[in-house]
Amino acid sequence: MYYGWVLVITLGVTETISWGVLYYAFAVYLAPMQAELGWSRGDMTGAFSVALLLAGLTAIPAGRWLDRHGPRLLMTVGSIVATLLVLAWSRVGSLDQLYVVWALIGLTMAATLYDPAFATATRWFERQRVRALTAITLMAGFASTIFIPLAGWLVQLQGWRQSLVTLAIILAIGTIVPHALLLRRRPEDLGMHPDGEPMLQRRGDPVRPPGMPVGQAMRHASFRWLVVAFWLATLSTIAVGVHILPYLEDRGYDATFAASVTGLIGAMQVFARLLLAPFGNRANPRLLAASMLALQPIALVVLLLVRSTPGIFLFVVLFGAQRGLSTLARPALLAELYGRAEYGSIAGVLQFFISLAQAAAPVGAGVAYDLSGSYEPVFWALALISALAVVAILPARKKPRELQSRT
Repeated sequence: MYYGWVLVITLGVTETISWGVLYYAFAVYLAPMQAELGWSRGDMTGAFSVALLLAGLTAIPAGRWLDRHGPRLLMTVGSIVATLLVLAWSRVGSLDQLYVVWALIGLTMAATLYDPAFATATRWFERQRVRALTAITLMAGFASTIFIPLAGWLVQLQGWRQSLVTLAIILAIGTIVPHALLLRRRPEDLGMHPDGEPMLQRRGDPVRPPGMPVGQAMRHASFRWLVVAFWLATLSTIAVGVHILPYLEDRGYDATFAASVTGLIGAMQVFARLLLAPFGNRANPRLLAASMLALQPIALVVLLLVRSTPGIFLFVVLFGAQRGLSTLARPALLAELYGRAEYGSIAGVLQFFISLAQAAAPVGAGVAYDLSGSYEPVFWALALISALAVVAILPARKKPRELQSRT
């Protein structure tokens, strides 16, 4: 079996655990921490926002490291430090300590979550790249399904502090050893081309994967359009994801129904990836990205105009599919346009800009709601923003001339 698939399975497992512990479990601990320590939800979620912002800022140097040295050391050290920080989280006694711990966890996110995993898969696959990315995200798509109830059960069984120790042990066992023992930099180091094609090159000859340098890519017009498109799409996606539950409650639905709808969005992400999996090799990354972005304004218009329960479920299908496919479309399109040579650095720059949208979206939508007194104008504005993202992606669909002759 081609070793790239070993990496896909390994990263699928480690991403599931890393996302589950370092991202999704946080929400479970808000109530027990508030009950014991008396901090407000706003103060505690601020620490999480700082983590996401620092993860985006760190994505650029992390991407440079991945291009030059590969994922093994970065992801192994990231997992070790993340484990120690989860243990430190279990001992916090002041809000300042919580912010320091989560600021550092944000740094480890850049070393352990999707960006380094996608950079690794991009190095090992070309023809089957979308299928490999789909397989990783299919497995990791169950992170919230597994770890939110697991963390809740552990809190009830052990208390929130001891349950974090248990999660730290799971994180250590499930990520440190696989990252240290199984990760490899690139297929050329094992005498292969991507997808397992044999190399005819003599041993000792220099090997450089095809691709555009990061500085040249940033000056390319398509990259600037990609930044605009994914920034706008992320702004809308995150804002809707955070505020959809109170929006539904404002429309008269009870909290249980609103929470169930929010949970179904996550399930639809996985379902959309399952539908894509059989066609992964034949999916055009540029068409996939444009189609994915188009789903979001359609979903919001359905939500706003079809004011019935079936309309809400149609919104869930469309919006969930968009979120699920967006995770795949971005790395696939970047690799298609700019090659493998400095993918990590290019993806890190794009992630930096996206992280600004991730940090601004929840607060911005909340302020807009306070000013307007209703979610209706806010969601219409988000529909317009997501439609502009579709327009922005269209000029970014041409591969640079420098790479057209190489493929």
